[in-house]
Amino acid sequence: MMTSPFAPFDWKLAHGRSLTLGPEAVIMAVINVTPDSFSDGGRNLAVESAVANALQAAEDGARIIDIGGESTRPGAAPVSAEEEQARILPVIEQLARKSGLILSVDTYRADTARLAIRAGAHIINDIEGLQKDPAMAATAVDTGAGVIAMHTGRGRDKLADPVEDQRHFFAATLRIAEEAGLARERIVLDPGFGFNKETPSDNLALMARFDELIALGYPLLAGTSRKRFLGALTGRDPAERDVATAATSALLRNAGAAIFRVHNVAFNRDALRVADAMLKARETDGRGTLA
Repeated sequence: MMTSPFAPFDWKLAHGRSLTLGPEAVIMAVINVTPDSFSDGGRNLAVESAVANALQAAEDGARIIDIGGESTRPGAAPVSAEEEQARILPVIEQLARKSGLILSVDTYRADTARLAIRAGAHIINDIEGLQKDPAMAATAVDTGAGVIAMHTGRGRDKLADPVEDQRHFFAATLRIAEEAGLARERIVLDPGFGFNKETPSDNLALMARFDELIALGYPLLAGTSRKRFLGALTGRDPAERDVATAATSALLRNAGAAIFRVHNVAFNRDALRVADAMLKARETDGRGTLA
């Protein structure tokens, strides 16, 4: 059980890797190998472009590269497991050979996750919170992968209170994890901004009460990047929402988020450096000297 969201947490990953979460914000870069993702569809469809953009994201400050082969935006056409794998596995294989980067596979399919870990990925990022594919938790155990389990309201009746609904959903996720033997030190939770949180007020309520999720006892990921609620608040198109995203990253870092899944790494890196500096100053009661 975490004592503080800013205390060191040694997140165990596949292939003997680990990543310390807590003391400093960790950025996860989004690499969508899709033609139809809501803000960057087609940008990474060619393997060479995806690899180049992933390496640039790492140079800009990303510690994790999250690679997905199916758009999860509302109304997106589903793809087969075979198509998903054909898109992402060559990218993962090349990045695993070219770099020491920590790689994440964005999938809700256990077969895709297993192949991705075999190709060199370290983390399974499951937008269904281990609750769609009954083999996913066991796959994480068998491969030694770290897991990001996301909350979603899609396809079910939600509780009226947003935090109570998070607790209800994650109780089922963590029960599945425990029954499969998935160790606590391999799990990160993602509240799932934008996933059936229909209105800006739904997402803002979750942001305002984000610190209540610390009681779940696991590191938290914030995935607000370029989401529709930021467009409703700013009037900007997806590719123009990076400043708004960086603002949410700083606010959610202060509330206890550990990982930030973003499209524009450089903008969020700078915002999170400011947030981390403020948190360090708070530790010394404002009497510390900042470099």
